[in-house]
Amino acid sequence: MCVENTPPPSGRLTRRGVLAGAAALAGTSAVLARTAPSASAAPGGPSARGGDLVVEGGRLLDPLTGEVTEDAVVVISGGVVRAAGPRSRVGKTAAPSGVPVLRAHGKWVLPGLVDAHIHLNTAAEARDAVLKGATSARSGSTNFYQDVAVRELARQAPERAPRLRAAGIFVTPDLGDTILADPDLAPLARLRNGVRSPEALRRVVEINLARGADTVKTRVNERAGLPEQDPLVQVYDHEQLSTIVAAARRGGKGVLCHSYSEKGCHDAVTAGIRSLEHGAFVGERTLREMRRRGTYFTPTLTAIAGLAESSDPVLAERGRTYLPVLKRAVLAAHELGVPLAAGTDSSGGAVDPIGREVELMHAAGLSALDAIRTATTGAARLLGFTGTAGRLTRGHAGDVLVVDGDPLADLGVLSRPAHVVRAGLPVPTA
Repeated sequence: MCVENTPPPSGRLTRRGVLAGAAALAGTSAVLARTAPSASAAPGGPSARGGDLVVEGGRLLDPLTGEVTEDAVVVISGGVVRAAGPRSRVGKTAAPSGVPVLRAHGKWVLPGLVDAHIHLNTAAEARDAVLKGATSARSGSTNFYQDVAVRELARQAPERAPRLRAAGIFVTPDLGDTILADPDLAPLARLRNGVRSPEALRRVVEINLARGADTVKTRVNERAGLPEQDPLVQVYDHEQLSTIVAAARRGGKGVLCHSYSEKGCHDAVTAGIRSLEHGAFVGERTLREMRRRGTYFTPTLTAIAGLAESSDPVLAERGRTYLPVLKRAVLAAHELGVPLAAGTDSSGGAVDPIGREVELMHAAGLSALDAIRTATTGAARLLGFTGTAGRLTRGHAGDVLVVDGDPLADLGVLSRPAHVVRAGLPVPTA
């Protein structure tokens, strides 16, 4: 095999070459230059300081408890919530003088939402995701490590991008042009059967981790969004998936897996993946295994619903067929106690509001509060953001969504936020 006995990927290349190229492709270079971060700052280092802000007068919803606080005050200092609760208890005493105030009288206040499956390739897409309510997210992979660059943008200019878990490049049999994403991938171009051998699978995972990926994305089935592919055809078997999971675990990372067929879903779950993506035909046997293992289900209902609206007749029929099946799977998962996370699978330059996924979770049979939890506390737990995202209590990030109505009565308001605050910084709409 041409990938045997090769040296480890170069860490130096990450900072000086690959990351710089990814930033240029994502369009984040100019923004990062304006923020002027320290040249010695490591990508895993602390974020830039957030803003100071008081949000006062709205009804505050805590997704964890379901508690609604009338006439609430949320005090954010340095991008972090320092106090939150009723005005009678919090007031403004916890806020330094001269702090800007966002008045939310007559509105509802929630934590910023979490999109657990999104493809962010550019700075414009990252900003659009925040404007539409996703203040935290997990990448579903990019072709040239643009998500790693977007993650750095989020750390240096929080109001311009969601707090992000980057997945780097897709571990898939045919890398296509992604072979050009990193010089260390070049030897894989000589493989006649693509990225399928244990050595090749491990190599792609290792390069991803060396380039700064926070998680690893792979597939077990072909894609639903390409009419020439059959989403029920399996491309990796249990042994191959286990190799990917083991390589990721050696680097301390989990795996999210694109899947559709029941056999594919079961192979992926028993191989040890962290979360099952799409999973339209997942069966009860696999759902019970997911509950036992604590495997998350990210159904991306928004993406499947989008297929039903496609101008391509094959995709439209696929969407119409898959959506009701997937909704039933979501409800079955919820009733069995499988943890759910909301994700839009937005890609191709169009960013869907994460609030739409929450609406579809509700349409699948979840209560409004449980649907909101899939995009707050549930998704935050999957991404390792518990204590940071998903709630507005002391110590959590100052990521705030202000909406014009009661989300427990009308989840549609989540897709039309009146104000978005990221790390204490109001996000400008223009």
